Amino acid sequence: MAPPILQYFHSHLILKLPYPSKSFGGSTIIVTGANSGLGLEAARHFVRLDASKVILAVRNLEKGNFAKDSIITSTGKETTIEVWELDLASRASVEAFAARANKLERLDIVVQNAGVLTHDFILVEGHEQMITVNVINTFYLAFLLLPKLRDTSTRLNKEVVLTFTGSLTHWLAAFPERNSANILQQLANEDEADMRQRYVLSKLLELLAFRELSDAVAQSSSKPGGVVISMANPRSVITNLDREGQGLRGRIWSAYVRVVGRTAEEGSRTIVHAAEGGRDTHGQYLDDCKIGRVSDFVNSKEGHDAQQKFWGELATLLEERQPGITQNP
Repeated sequence: MAPPILQYFHSHLILKLPYPSKSFGGSTIIVTGANSGLGLEAARHFVRLDASKVILAVRNLEKGNFAKDSIITSTGKETTIEVWELDLASRASVEAFAARANKLERLDIVVQNAGVLTHDFILVEGHEQMITVNVINTFYLAFLLLPKLRDTSTRLNKEVVLTFTGSLTHWLAAFPERNSANILQQLANEDEADMRQRYVLSKLLELLAFRELSDAVAQSSSKPGGVVISMANPRSVITNLDREGQGLRGRIWSAYVRVVGRTAEEGSRTIVHAAEGGRDTHGQYLDDCKIGRVSDFVNSKEGHDAQQKFWGELATLLEERQPGITQNP
């Protein structure tokens, strides 16, 4: 296997990702963070590929409706798209969204794409904003939607998919907080927060939690239905995620991504590939539309220990919100 840096430049400068062509006919699909960037382009592919219903889960309904109009204009299809409000910074919004989704006739695919990148320390519901949005409430929503996914799989005798948008930047996370008595409490400490590291750390924590969740679902033999859980790495993509980009460092990075990075449409192909499912993708970190390579830390004993410690804390937090939610998912 090529060293990560060589693989990175081969992926961006030489490799051509396959254009999605598999039909999603009959499927109901939720895409979070669908008003722009990767989420919008993934949703556009799902509509183009004949999904019966695509739900754009967005924080701002006006922007969501603008995205819907964009999809209709480009695909000529308008009966399949709905815009639902979802603010992952709000527990109440997550619960309201999940309650609405659980009333759907079916739910075949959930794309957990929404995320936030900020350079300021902001507490949201007791935790730093990026940890709340990118990790805590992302997995809270996943647990709340798993029963509907299982029900769809059982009733229709089909495989369903829950996929997360990951990031190769997890390789860059230092993660000294793993040595704290309580990781989540330490991450909520503004005085010791390294905000230059926080986004990449949130993506590492998302990856660690994803690995635990996929293992738990695979071992949940008492629960019916086939749920495939995966994580897709779109690599460096030209989006407005880092819209706050600060100073010279931010400008240099933005210029670099504009030269080397994929377009949002190209990056979204990795998400659509993950949404296609397949048992061989369960529990896998997918890179360039195939099984990829996580960081050496994630694969190490130290990483495994940190993974279990963090998962225990996250599960405890979610259990406090809704007892039994993480048990036998």
